[in-house]
Amino acid sequence: MSTPVTIIGLGAIGTALARAFVNAGHPTTVWNRSADRPTPEGAERAAGVAAAVAASELVIGALTTFDATREALEPVAGKVRALVTLNSGTPAGARETSVWAAGHGVDFLAGAIKNVPSAVGLPDTLLYYSGDRALFDRHVPTLRVLGGDTVFLGEEPDLAGLYEMAVGGTLLPTVVAFLQGAALVTSRGLPASSLVRYEAKWLEMIIQLLPDLAEAVDSGDYADPESALGLFHEAIPYDHEMGREGDLDVTWHEPLHDLLRRAVAEGRADQSIASLVELLRKRP
Repeated sequence: MSTPVTIIGLGAIGTALARAFVNAGHPTTVWNRSADRPTPEGAERAAGVAAAVAASELVIGALTTFDATREALEPVAGKVRALVTLNSGTPAGARETSVWAAGHGVDFLAGAIKNVPSAVGLPDTLLYYSGDRALFDRHVPTLRVLGGDTVFLGEEPDLAGLYEMAVGGTLLPTVVAFLQGAALVTSRGLPASSLVRYEAKWLEMIIQLLPDLAEAVDSGDYADPESALGLFHEAIPYDHEMGREGDLDVTWHEPLHDLLRRAVAEGRADQSIASLVELLRKRP
């Protein structure tokens, strides 16, 4: 029999979760703090949060933050049996929620969806979890409905939040860099869409660099790089020239330029770009 599931929160993610569970044949109960969100087709709307958590052992929090999840469930905390959170938040928020759950006798698993809502339920969508191993093992077939690449990181409840922040930090700088390129080519009357193929190829190359960069960080050996850090430092004037060429605001580069200047001042010009990690780490 398919495991019943309750979804708390009907934003974009909560709605996508409910649809995936319904499509997979799981009896799905939903509840939202406000009544303005439509009920996903095939799901059952609970009259209140108490009815929602009573409908299923497995409760999935899809609210915006850990604080919002605890606030919504506080009135019925003693009736929640197993809680999985799939919200944004910090490792500290996950730890606080783990303590809160333990205090109410709730099995707890923190998770993160590393994709957009429309990708929920696809075979290659990545979700990772941390916390109660027994809870994960008990419900992993149900959780895998949300994405075929389902990973358990470990029993420390904040690991999913840690990796969520570590990986998620890549998004905004990458998107801003693409938008800068789009602004540059459109300043010449060329469509931004003409850039996509070449950007995708460039990102594939960057992906290929990641294992070597990670190995350098883990070993602390930054010698003999394919591209020395000094080359990036020498390219700083080109960023300013690009700004003049396309009439662009390139001031968002300044913190990166400062990082490169400090690295060169420390004598790292001939080292791998991976050695910037030593500057990102705060030192006494």
